[in-house]
Amino acid sequence: MQHSNKCGYWHTAAILVTLVVSLVAIFLGLFTQPEDIMSLKALFAGGTVYRNIVWYTKGMKEFTRGGYETAARNFNDEDLDVDISNLSYMITGSNSGLGKCTALELAKRGATVHMVCRNETRGLKAKDEVINESGNEKVHLHLLDLSKPRDIVKFARDFVSSEKQLDVLVNNAGCMIHEYKLDENELETNFATNTLGTYILTTELLPSLSRSSSAQVVTVSSGGMYTEKLDPYDLNLAARQDKFDGTFAYGQNKRQQVVMSRLWAVKYPNIHFSSMHPGWAATVAVQTSMPDFSAKMGDKLRTPEQGADTITWLCIAARNLKLPSGLFFQDRTAVSEHLPLARSHSSDVEEATLMERLEQLKSKFLPSEDQPTEQLKLKSAF
Repeated sequence: MQHSNKCGYWHTAAILVTLVVSLVAIFLGLFTQPEDIMSLKALFAGGTVYRNIVWYTKGMKEFTRGGYETAARNFNDEDLDVDISNLSYMITGSNSGLGKCTALELAKRGATVHMVCRNETRGLKAKDEVINESGNEKVHLHLLDLSKPRDIVKFARDFVSSEKQLDVLVNNAGCMIHEYKLDENELETNFATNTLGTYILTTELLPSLSRSSSAQVVTVSSGGMYTEKLDPYDLNLAARQDKFDGTFAYGQNKRQQVVMSRLWAVKYPNIHFSSMHPGWAATVAVQTSMPDFSAKMGDKLRTPEQGADTITWLCIAARNLKLPSGLFFQDRTAVSEHLPLARSHSSDVEEATLMERLEQLKSKFLPSEDQPTEQLKLKSAF
């Protein structure tokens, strides 16, 4: 009975905190309509009640179109006054949305752009549009599904062996699938694309990047990762398959990406790593994966160009390379990876475990001659 009373107390307290924060948000003008509070229910898929409330309140102020416009008042346009015509960029998921906007901005500045897309029809259309709008013919299309580990290994190794120049890799491709699915490799779809695919492509392209004197890897995360604490022990989310939520999976994957970027920065000091979140942007991906949220937010959402701004800034600005490697960015500014008092920090052991398990998984998809005997004896990474 005592335990039940405690549970009831905390449940009541959580409701009261939600109401108080919501009322404060309305007072501050963060919700323009009282019914916007209902969006809280749709978004609170993972994390703690406290994290979700703070995240949503922060998001309504900073992640929206208005948040971008406020931040942009402090932008220095000279940061992008850089000649990148001799640089080569690779952007995954570039047939639409943030990836396409980034590809177009880089192409307009004369760079060589490698667009990596999953769908040939949409990829060719996007490539033609980028060339036509930029007047730059140095735009190339590569077909690759980031959920297919063996295909990623082959693509990356073919690119490395071709000795093509690569200065900057932009990990932008991602997905949010709301149904628990295991592919032919027994990998959960969101994890396979967002985390493992990013890990394999980045590590396999390191030889090409290492040939550049200004090598960078920019990983597009999401503000949704703020609600999640890293869990390196259930990468396939098997424990959640009966009550699976794609929003939670996506947030967990995006937290994993930020940890990967920060640890890569330590391991590979000759390459500059950054991760960022684009805010809440009106992209096809958001409209498809979160239709209720997209409809509710309407014109509060950033344009794709606004969402892609910090990606472009990280790719171009010389000032970025003077900052420490491994930082996390929002609107051209390095910010904390955690909300205040959110208890979302992970231990060194947990972060090392993530990287070890990703490397174990990657080893399963390498050509047999590349698999050391000791790797073959490793237990499942799940």
